[in-house]
Amino acid sequence: MKQARIILDKDYKIGRIDPRIYGSFIEHLGRAVYGGIYEPAHPLADEQGFRKDVLEMVRRLQVPVVRYPGGNFVSGFNWEDSVGPDRPKRLDLAWFTTETNAVGLHEFADWAKKADTEIMYAVNLGTRGPENARDIVEYANHPGGSKFSDMRIANGAQDPFGIKLWCLGNEMDGPWQMGHKNAFEYGRVANESAKMMKWVDPSIELVACGSSASDMPTFGDWELTMLDECYDNIDYVSLHRYYGNPTNDTPGFLARSMDLDDFIHSVVAICDAVKGKKHSKKQLNLSFDEWNVWYHSNEQDQEIVKREKWGKALPLLEDVYNFEDALLVGSMLMTLLRNSDRVKIACLAQLVNVIAPIMTRNGGGCWAQTIFYPFMHASRYGRGTALQAIVDTPVYDCIDYENVPLIDTAATQADDGSVTVFCVNRDMTDDFCLDLDLRSFGKMKLSEHILLHHDDVKAVNTEEDPMNVVPVSGPAGQVSSGHAEVKLPALSWNVIRFEPVMK
Repeated sequence: MKQARIILDKDYKIGRIDPRIYGSFIEHLGRAVYGGIYEPAHPLADEQGFRKDVLEMVRRLQVPVVRYPGGNFVSGFNWEDSVGPDRPKRLDLAWFTTETNAVGLHEFADWAKKADTEIMYAVNLGTRGPENARDIVEYANHPGGSKFSDMRIANGAQDPFGIKLWCLGNEMDGPWQMGHKNAFEYGRVANESAKMMKWVDPSIELVACGSSASDMPTFGDWELTMLDECYDNIDYVSLHRYYGNPTNDTPGFLARSMDLDDFIHSVVAICDAVKGKKHSKKQLNLSFDEWNVWYHSNEQDQEIVKREKWGKALPLLEDVYNFEDALLVGSMLMTLLRNSDRVKIACLAQLVNVIAPIMTRNGGGCWAQTIFYPFMHASRYGRGTALQAIVDTPVYDCIDYENVPLIDTAATQADDGSVTVFCVNRDMTDDFCLDLDLRSFGKMKLSEHILLHHDDVKAVNTEEDPMNVVPVSGPAGQVSSGHAEVKLPALSWNVIRFEPVMK
């Protein structure tokens, strides 16, 4: 059995974890809304048409914020279409489907309350601009006595929605985007929108679009140029990243979180460079508001759009996640935790059916995909303060990366003094004996070891077999003299929880 060692100290703090790091995302895309959260004809639909089984699954994840309504969809979206009694059907040029607008802002706000979450609302800065961005803030957040706040009241919402977090468009450097802009154009429109939105409601926070991905030709220069225009009026810069394993290279796939770490550090460096250039005392933080594994459904999606163009709620981006996907999602969550001093918001993209931890069948069941479990564990136990773990582990090389740690880890301390260590064993064949040095925390007991493992890295959960890949209790560990020894099986996600022993 191989050996690894982790030293933790209560004073080795990365920073306070913003709960919004466990956010998610629902776009008017595929079956995320229609057939996902909303299905009036379903036997488990409530009085508003929301599926109660889906709501229960979302609540299990303890998602604090959900980005809505897009995504690419928002770049051609007129928010007025989604409120009031007369709602037009529109062609959605982002996904070549027809949007009915049956679910809009009022309905989604009701769903968010039922799901115990808040809304992160995206405004259209593609085909629209600052005036429309100002108007939707007035509609959503102003108490009354103005055109748009009175419109909200007339549409049935006496009280403001109180949306505090807003996205200034989506992926505006992408040529696929409706209203695509260059960095200067976007920076100007984002700045003017931000000014007007905050004049309506000074309490809101704003996220400006970073480059769509770190491998975009615009990356770097986009951030520098657009931040030069809007730095003073925004609060966060967005990052988006997806990974896949089309070549079936599991060791290389599981190392992708190293790219994620590099991406975060690069954007932080750019933000701080602009801060220095402007002689500013203001620090910008990051919103990683799209991240996940995404590649399984690509070919299928092309066929569906070709066959059913302009259809409604087409089954698009319905990746079926396997066990190795769950391991990478676990490592991506740990990467976010290790950078939680600057990453304050993150959104697993998406929440239901569309590249999602939760899947449904129209008229049928609802089940958890493999990636559901690492996300749920991190959201439940990765709160409080992120700790800087000192890790001694063997490493490996793969095609794209060198010195990849075989044991990937992150640690947190909750406000009650409990400590949680998250670990992925990336080794394809060997178990590890992990030695944990916890001496600085006083007397601790090992309260729980949660293990996610399957002998088949391609194993999946289905409606017929939803318990194929699920967490179990891990091997019993030993604690003595401030040390713990825990076994980490080959290719496994582990959650190791310690509680202080009361004197």
